[in-house]
Amino acid sequence: MKILMLAWEYPPRVVGGLARVVYDLSHRLIKDGHEVTVVTYKDGQDIPEFEDDKGVKVYRIDNYMINPNNFIEWIMQMNFNMISKVNQIIAEQGNFDVIHAHDWLVAYAAKTIKNSYNLPIVATIHATEAGRNSGIHDETQRYINDTEWMLTYEATEVIVNSNYMKNELQRLFGLPYEKINVVPNGVNLSTYNGIERDYDFRRRFAMDNEKIILFMGRLVYEKGIQYLISAMPKILNGYNDAKLVIAGKGGMLDELRAQANALGIGQKVYFAGYQNGKDVAKMYKAADISVFPSTYEPFGIVALEAMLAERPIVVSDIGGLNEIVEHRVNGMKTYAGNANSIADSILELLYNPELCENIVRTAKNKVRNEYNWNKIAQDTHFTYQKAICQTMAEKQRRQIEQEKNKKMQKTKNPELEIKNLLGFKKRQAYA
Repeated sequence: MKILMLAWEYPPRVVGGLARVVYDLSHRLIKDGHEVTVVTYKDGQDIPEFEDDKGVKVYRIDNYMINPNNFIEWIMQMNFNMISKVNQIIAEQGNFDVIHAHDWLVAYAAKTIKNSYNLPIVATIHATEAGRNSGIHDETQRYINDTEWMLTYEATEVIVNSNYMKNELQRLFGLPYEKINVVPNGVNLSTYNGIERDYDFRRRFAMDNEKIILFMGRLVYEKGIQYLISAMPKILNGYNDAKLVIAGKGGMLDELRAQANALGIGQKVYFAGYQNGKDVAKMYKAADISVFPSTYEPFGIVALEAMLAERPIVVSDIGGLNEIVEHRVNGMKTYAGNANSIADSILELLYNPELCENIVRTAKNKVRNEYNWNKIAQDTHFTYQKAICQTMAEKQRRQIEQEKNKKMQKTKNPELEIKNLLGFKKRQAYA
């Protein structure tokens, strides 16, 4: 298959989890014998416009010297440039078999290419605007929500990463249930090969006697970091040798720092900043417990990374996290947005090393068996096949319809039609 991937982020540009999903899926599809072309946004002067990334052809477009007035206009400009680049690629290398569009950010490019070249779209919705914001509250959010609907409408098949998201899309957009395919995200099983706990690295964030409670992710409201910080006084009261390390960047950084200081625990909360490359794996290995207290999480790939790192995890009982974790079996669950519940689960792990060992062992086996990219790529390929077959069937139906219309036109008697028309006009005049 010749597969066209459209995504607004691809390494080294990493905004969220989408970049890693596109990267890992593309490389697995290449190993399965497919041809994958990624068209994405170029972020930075030193990044090449074209790259053969271990078999994946990566084309990066720029918005040049045009500076749009707002984010929506910036996205539209990016879509225009994506269309231009794809037209050039198809002119030089031939057509694709399927378009894989990742989220609303590439919706208009996907729709235009679909209509221009009669290609099926498979759309992956990684998250929804309504879910991120607990509803639609302003016109920008409404525009994004409507664009998400448009992409799912134009798509032949839709992929989501959890049953939670399948229900959400059906509720929000009224999609047919059979059009939505649940294909979970995965992790690279070799991520931690050769990486052990680095004590020199660990000492940058905590003392040797301190247990590191780690949060890794974007510092935004729906990630629930504010509730984790609120849980720290109770945790420290029960286990003083604990330290919260928050790794990531985002708009809530100053607010979260102020919250920690207001609670009098500023010295026990360390903001490590954005982690990149191998530092991510080192950070997971340095931690004793990883916590993901999200209030909205369509999937939760960070939980899989922490599980693979052989560290116990604590998650909220919502979204994809709720489907990944079984309480006290391969992780701990807490009530979403409940600091007291978060503290109780973390303290139970700190007090019970045997429980931690059992959780770690079960969690790693689950990740290896259910969230490996071999299986995920096969499921995605099957969805591509469904979309292509439906597009071909629709094309054949139209051809048959056109042939029927042509035959009907040939069998009509022109003289009889003229007589009937004249007779109708006479009757109309008489009336």
